[in-house]
Amino acid sequence: MSGTAGGADGIPLKNRIAVFGALIGAFMAVLNIQVVNTSLPDIQGGIGAGLDDGGWISTSYLVGEIIVIPLSGWLSTVFSLRRYLIVNTALFLFFSVACGLASNFPEMVVLRALQGFSGGVLIPLSLFCVITLLPERARPVGFSLFALTATFAPAIGPTIGGAITDIYGWRYIFFLNLVPGAIMLTALIWALAPAPMQLGKFWSGDWPGVASMAVGLGTLQVVLEEGNKDDWFGSPFILHLTVISAVSLALFLVQELRPGNAAPLVNLRLFARRNFGVVSIANFLLGFTLYSAVYLIPIYLAVAHGYSARQAGMVMLWIGLPQLAIIPFMPFLMRRIDPRYILAFGFALFAVSSFMNMNLGPNDAGPQMLIPNLIRALGQACVFPPITMIATAGIPGRDSGSASALFNMLRNLGGAVGIATVQTYVTNREKFHSAIINPAVSLLAPATQARLDGLQAYFMAHGMTDPAGARAQAIQLVGRLIRLQADYFAYGDAFALLGVAMTVACVSTFFLGRLKGPGAPGGH
Repeated sequence: MSGTAGGADGIPLKNRIAVFGALIGAFMAVLNIQVVNTSLPDIQGGIGAGLDDGGWISTSYLVGEIIVIPLSGWLSTVFSLRRYLIVNTALFLFFSVACGLASNFPEMVVLRALQGFSGGVLIPLSLFCVITLLPERARPVGFSLFALTATFAPAIGPTIGGAITDIYGWRYIFFLNLVPGAIMLTALIWALAPAPMQLGKFWSGDWPGVASMAVGLGTLQVVLEEGNKDDWFGSPFILHLTVISAVSLALFLVQELRPGNAAPLVNLRLFARRNFGVVSIANFLLGFTLYSAVYLIPIYLAVAHGYSARQAGMVMLWIGLPQLAIIPFMPFLMRRIDPRYILAFGFALFAVSSFMNMNLGPNDAGPQMLIPNLIRALGQACVFPPITMIATAGIPGRDSGSASALFNMLRNLGGAVGIATVQTYVTNREKFHSAIINPAVSLLAPATQARLDGLQAYFMAHGMTDPAGARAQAIQLVGRLIRLQADYFAYGDAFALLGVAMTVACVSTFFLGRLKGPGAPGGH
């Protein structure tokens, strides 16, 4: 078969290879967030970063990513899809290696921001390739593969990051990108068709929109990532950034919706389309829950049960691996069952899995999370292909770039809001439950005295000779147990919050209209 010949279904081989290469890029970009987060303590130690500085290694990447995602559709028309995607793939690999060779904290932060700025391009353009290079009847397959980049990568990221760091050292988590990156570059260079640049669009671009969007989203990402650590609006830094973000995003909305703006950066009027608007809300809630769960599970296992990053990664693996078996069947199902029903079913499963983690306790560690994680895996597999299909159905070709950028930006933004929310929520709920438990465990209560007597005797029987010291040790242990019990309740409340978010997303699917066209059920 020649490079341009079509297969039995008439899809040119080059189109298939180009889509495959683009999807590898999206997978790498998403995976890179989780593998680095898992290894942050080792990275901090390796480059001499303080405990409070380590978060910027992740934040800088996310800032670069969320700024470039809305720009990608426009810039791909300016420089051509082929040139823009290939150059940014090469830059992503270059900055990955540079991060692995970084020797100090400021250098790492700058390189991570540049890595995020180049890697963020790979996410929306992979979906853009699915939409533009595959005929509508074949897109369910493309959407299913795209789903793996969004759900499988975060689930296996902690496992890969922990294993590579333990065996080879943290620098190799950055070098990991080179092998799939080489495959991706080869595929894109061979398969993507050359196209002329349109530099006139660059100079006549919507620069007020670019500037206000970049400042607004960049500062918002910093606020969400660093707010909980800095006590939110108790910090002048966070307060000032919040004001800057709010003003910039308001100016961005005015600029993009201004009647005289003939070429907006992104077409926000797509939200007026019924299905795109409803799915955008559901997609934001999906990002909120997906990334919050990926954050909560390892943190809960570490705090409550002393799991290492690698042990927590093995628990998370059971969210990722089942999707490899489930997602290949999704194109078949979406051609025969209304995608709205599959989407609602997926959201419902995701909600159930979250509610199953509500009542956490001393006996709820990794093995007890297996069933909820398997249900979550099935739910995620049933959500991503149909939600992507519904969001892009009927979108005119000229708006494909905007649709892809907005769709991916909202999911990422939902994730940032979700993680910031659950961080603060867990902190506040732990204080709430501690305030309830503490009065019931008065040191003067007979039951508490009996418990302290038993602990004191235990410590003295195991080497402590000072009764006062043994008593003090017993009191400290009871205090830690109270705090641990409050932690169980707080994390359970956070999972309940995620269940509510998925319930709202499930309800939103009832407002979706029926899909039409060759890709819809019965249209094949």
